Amino acid sequence: MRPEDFDFVAKLLKDRSGLVITRDKAYLLESRLTPVARKRGMKGLEDLVSGLRTAGEDLLREVTEAMTTNESFFFRDIKPFDQFKSVVLPHLLATRAAKKSFRIWSAASSSGQEAYTLAMVLKEEGAKLAGWKIEIVGTDISTEMLEKAKAGLYSQFEVQRGLPIQLLVKYFKKTAEMWQIDPAIRGMVQFREYNLLHDLKPLGQFDVVFCRNVLIYFDQPTKTRVLDNISRVVPDDGFLYLGGAETVLGISDKFKPIPDQRGVYSTTRAPAGIGTTK
Repeated sequence: MRPEDFDFVAKLLKDRSGLVITRDKAYLLESRLTPVARKRGMKGLEDLVSGLRTAGEDLLREVTEAMTTNESFFFRDIKPFDQFKSVVLPHLLATRAAKKSFRIWSAASSSGQEAYTLAMVLKEEGAKLAGWKIEIVGTDISTEMLEKAKAGLYSQFEVQRGLPIQLLVKYFKKTAEMWQIDPAIRGMVQFREYNLLHDLKPLGQFDVVFCRNVLIYFDQPTKTRVLDNISRVVPDDGFLYLGGAETVLGISDKFKPIPDQRGVYSTTRAPAGIGTTK
């Protein structure tokens, strides 16, 4: 790929999705965009880049989605969901008892495994949540991934990645070569197309935000911008989850780590003691 073509595509991707592609990752552009060019009947990447310079939204979206990492699996890294059950959920049950409702956001939700994992965790709590109104919202910029998430259909390989066998048997039904998640679990989650770089206020306020393994693809100014935007839709005693390799330190002054709870953050406005267990 010509340097000027690389620079053009890299800027386009950063502007549209926040994704930062450096010159040493040029092979990613070639490996992921060559199939797009072939699908469009183009000779190669030069034709694709030429098309992008005057493209309509369809091609721009297709290229952005092709470059967006869509890695997700059930109960990924397990500890965040244990923390949610033992630390975050008890806090929500205590502090939201009067209104009996809370909202959870799975940002960059990909094909839906994280959001459905949270739904299963909550479903397993049963009687504790009787009478509660709980909303789980999954967002992503990829319409293809969102359609997959809404369908709740997963391959044998996908359900084997992290999903306990007892939950597979309990909440999934075999359909031909695929597994479909129970309608009751699907009904607990709503999926929407949304870009993390946009104003988040239209999504409403969330008591818990899962934004795991997303910031690693952004440069520091974009990370700061995203965290600042998230802080505006989280209440003072809300929670933010980041991936194990991510941090707010040196990036944002809107969140602070919760002691002894790696990967979980509270707002810097939070009252003392948020996230501590008794």
